[in-house]
Amino acid sequence: MENEFINSLVNLYERDLTKLETEIKLYTDRASLWTVAGDIKNSGGNLCLHLCGNLQHFIGHILGKSNYVRNREYEFSAKGLSAEVLVAEIQKTLAAVKSTLLNLDKNLLTQAYPAQPLNYPMTTMFFLIHLESHLEYHLGQINYHRRLM
Repeated sequence: MENEFINSLVNLYERDLTKLETEIKLYTDRASLWTVAGDIKNSGGNLCLHLCGNLQHFIGHILGKSNYVRNREYEFSAKGLSAEVLVAEIQKTLAAVKSTLLNLDKNLLTQAYPAQPLNYPMTTMFFLIHLESHLEYHLGQINYHRRLM
């Protein structure tokens, strides 16, 4: 059961990070990738950086023991990076997520996640599902942002 769960998660993260890469490539120019207007406070580029930082930190670093150091402030303040730079970051994120999940001790799934980013204890399985839904949420925002710009 644990292997099926992990494989399902790997498939979902791969599907959605591939969609993220496609969305970033579909922006017509660099300026539209970083545009904010009206009540839209986060650009597609910033949301992309946020998703990559989030996954590399909570999966790659905390579970996979990578040396990734998150800079959440940068995720929302960076501007003007090219789509190619963002795509490289997405690919790095996908590699970290897949490697970590495929090598994860299956016993950790039912144990408490090693941190409390939501300010309450939860199992690793719960938090991995939460991270996937967070990815989906912002992926939808990026799709909408791209079509508005």
